[in-house]
Amino acid sequence: MIEVDWARLKAHELRKLADDNAIVILPIASMEQHGPHLPVMTDTRLGQEIAHRAARKAYSHRAVVVAPVVWSGLSEHHMPFGGTLTLSHDTFRRVVSDLIEAITRQGFKDILISNSHGGNVIAIQQILDELAPTSKATLVATNYDVEAGEDLTRHLQDQLGVMHAGEAETSMMLICEHDLVDMSNITNLASPEGGKHFLSVGKGSYRWRPFTHMTKNGLAGNPVRSNAAKGEKMLEAGAKALANLIMDPETWAASKDLRSAEKNIGEYK
Repeated sequence: MIEVDWARLKAHELRKLADDNAIVILPIASMEQHGPHLPVMTDTRLGQEIAHRAARKAYSHRAVVVAPVVWSGLSEHHMPFGGTLTLSHDTFRRVVSDLIEAITRQGFKDILISNSHGGNVIAIQQILDELAPTSKATLVATNYDVEAGEDLTRHLQDQLGVMHAGEAETSMMLICEHDLVDMSNITNLASPEGGKHFLSVGKGSYRWRPFTHMTKNGLAGNPVRSNAAKGEKMLEAGAKALANLIMDPETWAASKDLRSAEKNIGEYK
């Protein structure tokens, strides 16, 4: 099997990958409570698994290496349930920014930041907005569930997408860490759909709330019909989506400049 794990490679092998213009996947996740049935590493483990699968799928098209997962993200909203480790926004920005800079200094020119925790999304976009204009690398941010879309969600019966510790994550963890998933009381763990408005108020306004605002047990969704067969299909859907993103030349295409030929005079000067 092709080795795609940065941590398992030797320094000279990574230097060669940089010289060969390999793509780096930088997984960003979290370490937070996932209800009474899933381990706190759920987002980290799923993000790692999908990134590694995607790298192997895309490797024949172009070499890919997966950096170690950034296992702590922005999880303040889960702190009341315990078991959660979180970073401040400033620390998170500095960690992600410094890792991108370190990867770039190794000579890698294309970096895919693959996020598997919803609480990180806005911050990662802001970090890329800050870094991309001057970075020597092309920076792309993705969320595996959004990129996979219907190819992943069509396997679900009780929820519309990947919800916290619900049908999707439970099914995938049954593949990744079966022994750590407690299915003994699964029929009593469903959380009501009230979480749809967990962070909103009015017609389209934002209001921060802890996760206790929407659930008594740390879940969003219903894991009762979770199973390993679904999990394998969803992991493959996520990995295929990321691999397709990696292999699409448009993903790494240089920025265009569509100003007129007279852009150096007058108002464009």
